[in-house]
Amino acid sequence: MSLLDDGLPATRPGTRSSPASQFVTLTVLSIVFLAFAMLWSMVDARQVAGTAVWMKPLKFALSFLVLFGTIALIEARLSAQVRAGWPLRVIGWVMAGAFLSEMAYITYQAALAEPSHFNISTPFNLFMYQVVMAGGAVALVLGVALIGWIVHRDSAADMGDGLRAGIFLGFVLTFVLTMVTAGYLSSNGGHFVGLHPDGAAVLPLFGWSGATGDLRPAHFAALHAMQVLPLLGLLLDRRGVRTPVMKVGIGAALYTALTFGLFAQALLGMPMIRLN
Repeated sequence: MSLLDDGLPATRPGTRSSPASQFVTLTVLSIVFLAFAMLWSMVDARQVAGTAVWMKPLKFALSFLVLFGTIALIEARLSAQVRAGWPLRVIGWVMAGAFLSEMAYITYQAALAEPSHFNISTPFNLFMYQVVMAGGAVALVLGVALIGWIVHRDSAADMGDGLRAGIFLGFVLTFVLTMVTAGYLSSNGGHFVGLHPDGAAVLPLFGWSGATGDLRPAHFAALHAMQVLPLLGLLLDRRGVRTPVMKVGIGAALYTALTFGLFAQALLGMPMIRLN
């Protein structure tokens, strides 16, 4: 049983089959990038700003895996007509272009042992960071919001009211919250608000500062509204809770407050978790 399986058939009698999913293909490509970064990191010990050079490609590949895997699971619950329609196909191609351009540049910079983000040291790096990567990031989250709207409009989709509301609100919030947090992060010129001393403690795995304000926790929360709220809606549907749409709306409001709370905390120069 899949994550989004609510006990209903994936297709209805008489519907035509849809073309192969672009989002399944993009999920597989994300796994390929992830495996490449993991394997190459075993033989390349170079570092950039105290971090292994292949850590950024690895993290981004993992993030894209979660992104496209989530969309692929949701797409499987849409009606065959919507899955085969041109809006979803166009969105898929645009997101694919953004994904491939970002991963190619991040991987290229890692091979050179140079940073990809906040790197404006040459005209090429400036163009890639401020135009290609920034444009790609906007295209990706806008695509997420549009898919949320498509799900909301697909009355024949095999999903309950709670899941449908969770996808719609979660996907739209991912766009809105990411534009706020990532937009400020980009204009800030770095992750930190305040001084993060060399050698200061960071949160394991994530690398978030334990000494000063760090904008990445709020950015992380913004990006993952598209998983949290659909899971909440799915849980409410499976438990047969009354008024699931209203409860998902409350969950969305609380999640928005959490994200802005993390954002405000960072702006005040305070770490999410202080590590001594």
